[in-house]
Amino acid sequence: MTRHFLDLSDAGGDALAAMINDAMARKAARAALPKGAPDPDAPLAGRVLAMVFEKNSTRTRVSFDMAMRQLGGSAIVLDAGTTQLGRGETIADTARVLSRMADAIMIRTDDHAKIEAMAAHASVPVINGLTDRSHPCQIVADLETIVEHGKALPGLELAWLGDGNNVLNSIVEAAGLMRFNVRIGVPAGYDSDPAYIEQARALGAQITVTRDPVEAVRGADVVVTDTWVSMGQQGAEARIAAMTPYQVNDELMAQAKADALFLHCLPAHRGEEVTDSVIDGPRSVVWDEAENRIHAQKSVLRWAFGQL
Repeated sequence: MTRHFLDLSDAGGDALAAMINDAMARKAARAALPKGAPDPDAPLAGRVLAMVFEKNSTRTRVSFDMAMRQLGGSAIVLDAGTTQLGRGETIADTARVLSRMADAIMIRTDDHAKIEAMAAHASVPVINGLTDRSHPCQIVADLETIVEHGKALPGLELAWLGDGNNVLNSIVEAAGLMRFNVRIGVPAGYDSDPAYIEQARALGAQITVTRDPVEAVRGADVVVTDTWVSMGQQGAEARIAAMTPYQVNDELMAQAKADALFLHCLPAHRGEEVTDSVIDGPRSVVWDEAENRIHAQKSVLRWAFGQL
């Protein structure tokens, strides 16, 4: 059966734990190697990943390319502007063609329905590089970073500040799978998808939604935020005005535990959702988080190919 990775639940908690462990082990094992050198076992030798981009990307594009190189395979980059997708070819037809030409497909797009259509018509694994609903690959890297910095996931208290977006949806999904708790500080009208919250609560995670940013952060092990205005969103001025009280600054970080970590998936709008003093400060692990996209992507790919 073809393994698609559209959301974290497609893999499940045990597989997610295996991905985190595999990512950390492979990262440690290649510490002395040049970044472009393959891992000694080259587990994806001869495999090709087709990467489809309908949205701009830095970390997803580079991390998947480097992941395939380090696993011994290769990647092809396609975007809507230079392929037939931009001229109206259907997702279904693209999926059928790419399945004949590549071993797996990663797509970064807007509407989640597009990636569901891709998976429905592809005969090779399809991986979610980001949609407007979820961002599971980012969260594998986030969890890897949290564990790498000495924090156990079960019982972890994670605080989210700002927009109830796709990244938050995947964090909440992960909370249910890995048994940690999330306190969401978000302004009215910008809440996350209630379906993810209900699913996580049903699995035993404590998910708290509050309009008070201090309440969200108080005693947290990890503080996470993201940009307030995502690519293509309208009403930027209204969104920024509503979310200004949720800016992660030194005063707000002081409400978290003394050893709390700060995460941000990047790119950051410094001076909006986070201050320079926090993102460049001693509790920030955003650069480890960004680097770990490579190692997380490697574990996601290995899972999709049935190696985990």
